[in-house]
Amino acid sequence: MRIFALAAMAVESLLLAGCGGLPAGRMLATTNEPAVAPAHRSHPAPDSRGGAAAGSLGVASYYHAAGLTAAHRTLPFGTRVRVTNVANGRSVVVRVNDRGPFIRGRSIDLSHGAAQAVGMTEAGVAEVRMEVIK
Repeated sequence: MRIFALAAMAVESLLLAGCGGLPAGRMLATTNEPAVAPAHRSHPAPDSRGGAAAGSLGVASYYHAAGLTAAHRTLPFGTRVRVTNVANGRSVVVRVNDRGPFIRGRSIDLSHGAAQAVGMTEAGVAEVRMEVIK
């Protein structure tokens, strides 16, 4: 079983390397869901502010990056977003500085520091409420 898991990780690494993979420095939280390259995604139409509507719900994951930053597929770089963990009510304000997440069912990737602030590092993912801050 262990050999199968290692072989699967090696194949995934080769596939990601062959199709451009994730941007340099991006490490997603562990998941059993397959990665989807950005060119193969159909993106939801952004609202008038360019993405997350006030109070919109989604699933957040995290990656290892410094600061209180996030990756979002449609919000403009520099947009500030209040992200609230629905399970515990903890929130953090992050700045969008990257594109992603490229995994089905995920709405936003938080930096490790932001994920710690909302208490989701142990689980790796959490249902969150996102609000664009002007």
